[in-house]
Amino acid sequence: MGVNKGWNPPPLPSFKGEELEACDPMEPLTPLDMLCRIILRAKEYEAQVPTDYDGGEAPENVDDEEEGVLSVLDDTINDSVEKELIASLEDLADDQQAELLAFAWVGQGTYEAADWDEACEVASEEANIIDELMEMPMLASVLEAGLAAFDLSCDGIGDLS
Repeated sequence: MGVNKGWNPPPLPSFKGEELEACDPMEPLTPLDMLCRIILRAKEYEAQVPTDYDGGEAPENVDDEEEGVLSVLDDTINDSVEKELIASLEDLADDQQAELLAFAWVGQGTYEAADWDEACEVASEEANIIDELMEMPMLASVLEAGLAAFDLSCDGIGDLS
């Protein structure tokens, strides 16, 4: 067989003068300060505070085998903080809620940052995003990790309380 000298391959696409989306910094739908407020509320929601010993028990009785394990952290939910967090989530538009869930999934490793579009698409199909977020362990941490995957951070946002 001979070589076809008359055939020229098609030219490669030129990106000269065009900006590549992959190189652009991540611009979330939800303003970063709002995302950071939600993270702050999630931290408050997840916080556990030291409690008194059970029934005012003396510290020397703490390790008594008959008494069982003593909880030194209060794991009761602060209802007002929970309501504030839910209200913050409800204030978001549907696409912003889906974006928040996608950030959480990236933060917990369910999706990679490179799979962002797929994570957002699947999140938008979730029936109850707020319940999904509220039941997520370590919500604040996974949201922060999700933001960090896109070089976003709440550092320097200011006092969010």
